[in-house]
Amino acid sequence: MDVLDQLGAIREGKLTRRAFNRSLLAAGIAVTAVPLGARRVLASADQATYLTWGGYDIPELFQPYIAKHGTPPNFSIFGGSEEGLTKMRGGFIVDVAHPCNQSMPRWVQTGLFQPIDPSRLSNWPDVMPELVDLEGNDAGDGNVWMAPVDWGQTSVTYRTDLFELEGEESWDMLWDARYGGRLGSLASGGDAWWCGAIKAGVDFADIATEDAFERIAAVMREQRPLIRLYTDDTTTLEQALAAGEMVAAMTWNSSAVQLQSEGVPVRFAQPKEGALTWVCGVMIHRDAPYPDLAYDIVDSLLSVETGQFMLNDYGYGHSNMRAFDAFDEETLTGLGLSKNPAEILMAGHFQVPQTQEWETRMNELFEQIKAGF
Repeated sequence: MDVLDQLGAIREGKLTRRAFNRSLLAAGIAVTAVPLGARRVLASADQATYLTWGGYDIPELFQPYIAKHGTPPNFSIFGGSEEGLTKMRGGFIVDVAHPCNQSMPRWVQTGLFQPIDPSRLSNWPDVMPELVDLEGNDAGDGNVWMAPVDWGQTSVTYRTDLFELEGEESWDMLWDARYGGRLGSLASGGDAWWCGAIKAGVDFADIATEDAFERIAAVMREQRPLIRLYTDDTTTLEQALAAGEMVAAMTWNSSAVQLQSEGVPVRFAQPKEGALTWVCGVMIHRDAPYPDLAYDIVDSLLSVETGQFMLNDYGYGHSNMRAFDAFDEETLTGLGLSKNPAEILMAGHFQVPQTQEWETRMNELFEQIKAGF
């Protein structure tokens, strides 16, 4: 299949963007990000829009939706949840958006979202209650603000053949001066700043204090000269690790799973200090142009089919407990997962909601550090 055929297959939902990227790499063709403007050219009329992270804009996550409507929803991508919220505050209206647990209360406070009625979701009875009962998620009258979808870890993916481990796996790996210029990081403070807090020994209960800001900023400045690339394009991190240009990077579970499936010798570290853990989900915009389709997006994301794909291909946990039935304990352990999400989430450092003032200050300071200040 040549490149033009593959592009057609992507539009028809027969080929994922990840599979397409892998075929280009195999042919020696570089892959670049497609600008958001170009994405909108492919948008379907009279379809709901899903604002999400890169990597979630694929048909495999929407098979029930496609079966019902003949096409996936339209997608709009953000690099971090704060970026997505800023766009919506500026008047960008979508049907469904994809925050994570530490952002959700702040998103609610904006007044931009409507409560979700679980009785309209066929898959809701199979959703794990532990993931529903998050701080600030009760919208009253049995409704919720966010329907939980995916959960997992942020840690260090490293090349086992190129990175010489000294002692236990640790966050120190991303501060190892031996590999200066060959280390990578997610660019969003929603991941990197919190991982810096773990490195600095800051308890998440104290992360908003002045002392915590100073300690985290110090370790992030220490790391800055060692980082080859900050990016929220996980494909870019994966390509650099596969090529050996980087030997370790801060990633989500999915990057390690993807690289391992391609035969690249990597491991998703379990740092002795603990990984960063999170739960993400979906919220419905207050002014959703297609409210019924918005519920179909949510229900599709909560489906067993979506959950099994997410577990198998991304290595993420999923909120539908029935999605785990297709996997034995050995497989789940290999993915760093469990049928009991509390085992994983509480074993690491679980993100806790912060104020908008904290989020703004954190992002501004992290941007300054990335710029070399």
